[in-house]
Amino acid sequence: MTQPIYDVIMAGGGLMGCATAYYLLKADPTLQIALIEMDPTYEKNSTVLSDGNTRLQFNLKENIQISQYGLKVLETFAEDMAVDGIKPAINFRQQGNLFLTDNANLQNARAGVALQQSMDCAVEWWTPEKVVERFPLFSTNGIAGGAFGRLDGTMDPHATLMAFKNKAVDLGATFLEAEVREVTQASGRVTGVKLASGERLQANYVLNSAGAWGTKLAHTADIDLPIDPVMRQVFIIETNTHPKEVYPLTVFPTGMYLIQEHDNIFMCAKSTDDDPVSFDFRTDRNLFMDMLWPELVEYAPAFDRLKIAGAWAGLYAVNTFDGNAILGEWPELEGFMLANGFSGHGFQQCHAVGRYLSELMLGLPHQLDLSIFSPQRILENKPVFEGHGKLV
Repeated sequence: MTQPIYDVIMAGGGLMGCATAYYLLKADPTLQIALIEMDPTYEKNSTVLSDGNTRLQFNLKENIQISQYGLKVLETFAEDMAVDGIKPAINFRQQGNLFLTDNANLQNARAGVALQQSMDCAVEWWTPEKVVERFPLFSTNGIAGGAFGRLDGTMDPHATLMAFKNKAVDLGATFLEAEVREVTQASGRVTGVKLASGERLQANYVLNSAGAWGTKLAHTADIDLPIDPVMRQVFIIETNTHPKEVYPLTVFPTGMYLIQEHDNIFMCAKSTDDDPVSFDFRTDRNLFMDMLWPELVEYAPAFDRLKIAGAWAGLYAVNTFDGNAILGEWPELEGFMLANGFSGHGFQQCHAVGRYLSELMLGLPHQLDLSIFSPQRILENKPVFEGHGKLV
């Protein structure tokens, strides 16, 4: 029986796989591309379960450049992703991101703002007094200042994913509902994949776009990636206050963040040292009651009365090596491409990453050089750290 032959197989048909397929087909419409996704409902997909945020506030030049390109793409995203005249509605709202800092992290935070401003980012440094003046629900308690990015914001992550998927398929990608069980290889080069059904597909390139399941996939090619699937819970709270202001996504010095959905409804979450490393999607309201709520009241006293309106859990693909993405071809297996370990930043980085990976596979000049995130750094033990206080 003849095996189907593709130029590129995306082992994971989520946001990163679909975005890369889009950029590949945009550059070369003749390519044969397979998007393989084990759950087309995306029920446990990390993108769909994310807060859908994008921001310029990073401490690493390349991460800032990635976000700058993403914001540029979003300006015409609906038009560019239209299929049969239907434009996706991702509802991007630029309510801003506010990163609050304490004295211990003040120097690092100010250095980050200086770098962002040197790269023409719309980021301002605010005193504690200005923070409270603009957003009176907050307190100056434990706050040494804050960085406000007015162009940062949130959008509908599911709509963004479906926009890329629908456009990639419209451009010619083949979407397959299947599970990639193994990356196949011969003589140091990828040959394709084997599906759970036993079927084999041939390809010149296989992209590991399996998200939190990426480490499992890499193991089938005898590659050990320093990436853990870490569960984090998000809580929806209904507060006893109705602010007149539109509140930004706010990150407090403890790493807890707060997003206003509308009126008195907010999302609240925090990564903790006790987050399970597993494919666990159960929620525990005691985490909010015992840990998050007391912290929240310290920074926002008016939240002393509220109720939990809902909760869900999703997975981070946490790069335990340095917290940054692992992008490009694995040095010891030709044709095996990685888009892994985003540690919670994959949603906002899909635009630049998809374009970069397509350039790598097609041998095109890089419009943005992201080689700093090459897998080679893993083998050479040369971590690239973003900087303390920004990994949320």
